[in-house]
Amino acid sequence: MDFAYDARTEELRATLLDFMDSHIYPAESVFAAQLAQLDDRWAWDSVPVLAELRAEARRRGLWNLFLPGEHGAGLTNAQYAPLAEITGRSAHLAPAVLNCAAPDTGNMEVLALFGDEHQRERWLEPLLDGRIRSAFAMTEPDVASSDATNIATRIERDGDDYVLNGRKWWITGAMNPNCQIFIVMGKTDPAAGRHRQQSMILVPRDTPGLEIQRGMEVFGYDDHDHGGHAELSFTDVRVPAANLIGGEGAGFAIAQARLGPGRIHHCMRAIGIAERAVELMCARAEQRVAFGKPLAEQGVIRDWIAESRVKLEQLRLLVLKTAWLMDTVGNKGAHTEIQAIKIATPSTVQWILDKAIQVHGAGGLSQDFPLAAAYAGIRTLRFADGPDEVHKNALAKSELSRQRETR
Repeated sequence: MDFAYDARTEELRATLLDFMDSHIYPAESVFAAQLAQLDDRWAWDSVPVLAELRAEARRRGLWNLFLPGEHGAGLTNAQYAPLAEITGRSAHLAPAVLNCAAPDTGNMEVLALFGDEHQRERWLEPLLDGRIRSAFAMTEPDVASSDATNIATRIERDGDDYVLNGRKWWITGAMNPNCQIFIVMGKTDPAAGRHRQQSMILVPRDTPGLEIQRGMEVFGYDDHDHGGHAELSFTDVRVPAANLIGGEGAGFAIAQARLGPGRIHHCMRAIGIAERAVELMCARAEQRVAFGKPLAEQGVIRDWIAESRVKLEQLRLLVLKTAWLMDTVGNKGAHTEIQAIKIATPSTVQWILDKAIQVHGAGGLSQDFPLAAAYAGIRTLRFADGPDEVHKNALAKSELSRQRETR
């Protein structure tokens, strides 16, 4: 077994680490200040420093690293995983600078894999170039969206068009006025088989009948530096039939193809978040004195630091194994491991963030440190791309079946 990164990965890691130190970390406060001065706070991608950072990222070859094949950097999952981890250390800024931020990444993957030539030219190219943003509209307020087959939004054929009616919520990025295109999942044939009822269709933002109802908050955070989360309504929204992606009934399969890479990207960035939390925890523990000695000399604090390191190393190895399997046997063959990292990562990183917050005292709850906002974001990951319970149920069924066959 070889645990070393290959030469290309090492080269990109060195370039990215230098870029983080020289450009990303110093720009975090600048980005926040410029964002606060915007007339429209949701238009995060219009701040001047972001354009400067993106130009430098492209110059260094750090652009669209997430996307394999002809449209992206051509990296494998195993090559991209450690890079995604590094960007997670500044999760609100670095992924966007490298054009590797969700939900655009997943939408670009959908268009690259399943879009036709016209759809790729009209929407994928400007997304790859970072000129527009996008959103993925699947989750709904009126049904249990942990079961994607529950989706009730209707996509009905009417001549040369499709007509959409329904509601969506928690649609990431939708508050940003530069979010120009929505990939919407709905039912085209409720009478079809359970996994053939759904389809995906492209809906431009300015289509009549599509309304942004409100922005939504997570523990009081509106996530405006990622374009927010929104509730949408579709009322007789009419789009050309040519906007359908992959044909009628393909929606569920496309969603599964989209969510596999998305889950590992989330997990690697989350490890980066946890690594930065450990750094902050250690620095704080050595700076603060309580009851006559530094916090770093308190047994309980050392226990937290040790447990954090062990948990992080276990998590990273599991995620890298998953990336390797995705590259060697495909996403389907790595299904069990994808579920495992989706279960393990949010809860593990949440535990580490909680301990880092505790070491920081009241400061850990404030806006002066990134810990509270990171905690809110990681807590959402226990729902995003499927809740813990759904993944645990599926993983247990698979394990029971495997053990039964072995017996």
